[in-house]
Amino acid sequence: METTSHLRDHGAVNAYLKECGSRKVLEAIANKWTCLLVDALRDGPVRFGVLRRRLDGITQKSLTQTLRNMERDGMVIRTIYPTIPPRVEYELSMLGHSVVALMEGIKSWSEKHVAEIMTARERYDLRAAEEPRPVRTS
Repeated sequence: METTSHLRDHGAVNAYLKECGSRKVLEAIANKWTCLLVDALRDGPVRFGVLRRRLDGITQKSLTQTLRNMERDGMVIRTIYPTIPPRVEYELSMLGHSVVALMEGIKSWSEKHVAEIMTARERYDLRAAEEPRPVRTS
């Protein structure tokens, strides 16, 4: 197994290294709104208002920031049409389309396992709320 210093010395791309740029990529795609936006944009251009209505619970600020970040990362293309008022549409770039299957998998897994996760959280929270009991040894 390679050591961290060995990887670093050779300029390897490895998310376990704190200076590795792949951590920035992980940060960008490991966001619930990014995941849902990729899915919402998968079929073609969509206007901001439509996205806001589709992503129940997202604030205008969060939607704006997530779309800007995705545009900055090259995953989204923003098109402004010279109408009054201006019409703005967002669509996935080729890079954005390359992550659709991954995001769909995460979304599907989340929907499939939500009951199990919620049950586990409830059990954990109940245990955490109990008073500590002394451990008896023989």
